[in-house]
Amino acid sequence: MFFLGVATAIIGAASGNIGLSPFQTALLISMQNAGFILAVLVAGSLADTRDKARLLGAGSLVLAVSFFLFYLWRPYSLNLAIMFFIGVGIGIYEGVADAMLFGIYKERQGFFISVNHFFVTLGCFAITLYLVFLRLADWRRSLVQSAAVVLLLAVLFLLSRTPAGGREAAKLRERLAFLRTQSVLAIFLVVAVFGIGMELGLLGLLTSFLMELRGYDQVSSKLGLILFLSGIAAGRVLLGLISRRRRLLTLIIALFAAAAVLSAILFLFVLPAALNSILLFFLGLTVSSLLPLLITLTGFLYKDMSGTALGIVKLGIPVGGILIPFVLSLVTRYFSFKTSLLVFPFIALVSGAMLAASRKIIDARVKLVIAGVVGGAGTAS
Repeated sequence: MFFLGVATAIIGAASGNIGLSPFQTALLISMQNAGFILAVLVAGSLADTRDKARLLGAGSLVLAVSFFLFYLWRPYSLNLAIMFFIGVGIGIYEGVADAMLFGIYKERQGFFISVNHFFVTLGCFAITLYLVFLRLADWRRSLVQSAAVVLLLAVLFLLSRTPAGGREAAKLRERLAFLRTQSVLAIFLVVAVFGIGMELGLLGLLTSFLMELRGYDQVSSKLGLILFLSGIAAGRVLLGLISRRRRLLTLIIALFAAAAVLSAILFLFVLPAALNSILLFFLGLTVSSLLPLLITLTGFLYKDMSGTALGIVKLGIPVGGILIPFVLSLVTRYFSFKTSLLVFPFIALVSGAMLAASRKIIDARVKLVIAGVVGGAGTAS
């Protein structure tokens, strides 16, 4: 997952080093998301019936080769294709890794999945900081080194074995037919879009907000972003520690409510710098585990087909990463930047309300799963 973070952040971190225009960078990100969407669905469904270590080995091999080839040659169209395969690699990681954790750990799955996603954040941090200290001509060194380590991971995964889903697992068509009847899963997908869109949107706009609307300079605004990222890192460990099966839904709703309140206070009121710093840290903490805990709840509710179910919910990652920033840009263009920031408390409030409205259905299924009445193909919709 560390290298998933590296792969996710590499184009944004290295675009200046490569000399790409904003249009070229955006197109590369779009190709990465296209590869991700395809791979996370396919890998997630295969994770229910195939050896997960083998699947992760295949993903590592794709990612290692793609890292090594990215901008080895200059033609942009060639690197556009390579970026698609980087998206495929991280899609396989996302589609399989969390599903594998559900098979390995029978207790405290929320903690292990939150820590898993903590390493995604760590990977984003590491590649960005590393590129700061490399000379422009040497930026590819980070990718070659990453390719070597990921290739080693591929070998280790291919030599390892994990229990497959079993021959008794439902066929893909049957799994998809059942999951299409699950209205809760559709709600989870929408909430995942809002949750990841909120996290990525805040990461992209916080420095601009602090400089344009709160009078921060370049250095202090970046310190504010670091506080927000520190809250994300801390939250993915601390909130994972306190998460429990029966309280997952309550915790997710509470986090969305807190995110709505904290973001509204941050964006609507001019506060002293010290209070802003506290708000930034705790806002990062509240948004940190929205997606990991939602993934945990999904995998628990549909544990006999967790790979397929998680693959569907994780479609919210690329969709949220595209849709919410696009909405923010539209509101900024036709209204104002200050108005666009109110999108964050709004989508947090809507997400919490959607989950609260579905609480009876979700709680009923949680009780059935805990009682062993259903696994992945129960009757609750």
